[in-house]
Amino acid sequence: MKKNYLIDMDGVLVAGSTPIPGADSFIRRLHESQLEFLVLTNNPLYTPRDLAHRLKIIGLEIPAERIFTSSMATARFLQAQRDRGTAFVIGESGLTSAIHEAGYVITDHKPDYVVLGETHAYNLELVTKAIRLVAAGAHFIATNPDPSGPTESGLAPACGAMAALIEAASGRSPFFIGKPNPLMMRTALNYLGVHSEHTVMVGDRMDTDIIAGVQSGMETILVLSGVTRREDVLRFPYQPTLIVDSAKDIEL
Repeated sequence: MKKNYLIDMDGVLVAGSTPIPGADSFIRRLHESQLEFLVLTNNPLYTPRDLAHRLKIIGLEIPAERIFTSSMATARFLQAQRDRGTAFVIGESGLTSAIHEAGYVITDHKPDYVVLGETHAYNLELVTKAIRLVAAGAHFIATNPDPSGPTESGLAPACGAMAALIEAASGRSPFFIGKPNPLMMRTALNYLGVHSEHTVMVGDRMDTDIIAGVQSGMETILVLSGVTRREDVLRFPYQPTLIVDSAKDIEL
């Protein structure tokens, strides 16, 4: 039976704003083989259309409907938990658009949820408001647990770091939606309309991509084009199904 593919973006297809060599041929082979696939990212900043455009500029032809973000998974989680609820949101258009599309109202007046994503510049006034709302009883949701992320000028604090600040000040722990939470994987599988038994997770991180695939019952492929080195792999109690140098070496 043909396999379906869930593919991490950073470290597998791109490094920052540069395509990883061979990523374009891998995507082209997926299209030519008419296989079902989704590009997954914990990055909640951009909408799928934004990401598709950014990828196209650097030579990767991936339609918006083939991109699934932690913002989309977060919006679907909220909708399943409380239909047409309210949320106070810290994030960019990738997150606010998804939450609006889920039928939610974004407000700072007694919201059901405080939803933390990532922004290009965290605002202390908004973070303080989030702390007070969470302390007052709003449920605390965060798009992804990544403590930092790469930028053109170096590392920058990401959602996980700001979530830790809000948790320390409010005394309430967040529920993280993105990888390695298997919820992100299950939501992506449902979005694609496929089963985990027939799906492969491709990623460059053992502690997010591979463990999420293992916990979701998928085959896993670790690529060495990102942050993980081959000698690092044996330190983990779970192992990928296959290790390859990069996505171009994956046999479909």
